[in-house]
Formats: sequence, C-alpha cells, structure tokens
Amino acid sequence: MKTAVIRFPASNCDRDAAVALETVTGRPTQIIWHRDTSLPDDIDFVVIPGGFSYGDYLRSGAIAARSPIVKDIIRRAEKGLPVAGFCNGFQILTEAGLLPGALMRNKNLKFVCRPEKLIVQTNNSRFTSKYAAKSEVIYPVAHHDGNYFADDATLNRIEKNGQVLFRYANNPNGSLRDIAGIVNEAGNVFGMMPHPERATDPVHGGTDGLDFFKSIIESI
Repeated sequence: MKTAVIRFPASNCDRDAAVALETVTGRPTQIIWHRDTSLPDDIDFVVIPGGFSYGDYLRSGAIAARSPIVKDIIRRAEKGLPVAGFCNGFQILTEAGLLPGALMRNKNLKFVCRPEKLIVQTNNSRFTSKYAAKSEVIYPVAHHDGNYFADDATLNRIEKNGQVLFRYANNPNGSLRDIAGIVNEAGNVFGMMPHPERATDPVHGGTDGLDFFKSIIESI
C-alpha cells in the first residue's frame, strides 16, 4: 500500500494528512511537490490537502488546479485511481473538473474554524464503508470559502446518484442542501471541506476521521 500527499505553495495540512495515512497504513507516505509532472506508477491513493494554495489568488484552488501534477492526477483518476481532497483540496478538485459544483465565500462572509457535527449520509461508498449510515461524526472545519454551490440540475443528479456522502448537521457556511462532502459518479474521487485528517488522534480532540481512512484503504 503506497500513498501520497500533494504539496502546494501555502499548503498547511499536508503533514496532517501524511500522519493520518501513516497511522492507518503503517507505512511512510510520499510527499509530492506540485511541480512534479507525474505520480509514481505504484501509488495507490492520493490526498490533496488543505491550506491556501497560491494564497487563494483568483479563486481558492484555481491556480493549483493547473499545476503540472494535477494534470497527471486527472489522468490517473479517470483510470480509477482513488483521490481525496480536503478543504483547499476539495476546492482544487472542483476547479480541476474532477468533482461537480464550486466552493464560494461563506454565507456570513467570515472564516469558520471549529469542530462541526456531520451526518454520514451513506456507507455505500469506498470512503464511508466503515461508518454506520446516518451516523454522526465530528470533524474540524477551517475555511472562508466553503459554501458549496451547484445548479439545481447538478444537485438533483448527485442526490439521485448517491454522491452526497456527508452533510452538515448545523450548516456553518451556507452550503446548498447542507452538503459537506461528495464523490464523483465513478466513486473514486472524493472531496469535502471538513478535515478528517485532523480527527485521527485523541490528543487532538477525537478520532472520528480514522474510519474514513480505514474505509478507503481497506477498499484498495
């Protein structure tokens, strides 16, 4: 089992993600610089971490989505490579076209940083299979542009396809239909604004995120 975390200028959760992956897999995680042009051939799972890539210029994630390594991630994801993006990583995945919708400025126009209660919408996915459906978990959030938006046709489609995996119990940012995390139609690319990688150590306040990583690693 080989995992990788992508590092961009101003990433600040890359180490958190690497530690979470190493905790679950028992093996070192490779850090990949955004200017690299390709992933190692034997990588099994990639995480795009949170932070403020390129200082959130233009739009959050817009510049990072055009980094050389993202081109290869798109190519590999289209062939089935599992990919997850948290916070800025979710923004990058939408900007890269790997996930539908967009992340806009929070409805209250304020940065939100606190633990949030989430509802696991379904456990019928590679990323949530270790949870009970409709169970509640607590993951930290830390974002200014986490307001998930998509047009009605897109929202109806992802709802019908079961692509909404997490919802907010108390929506902190105005996301439509309380959406916190979604997966692509193929089921191998996932993004969410909350941080499961920051919920893997009891010293840091809770371990509800461990089953997220166990789910996808077991599926691989």
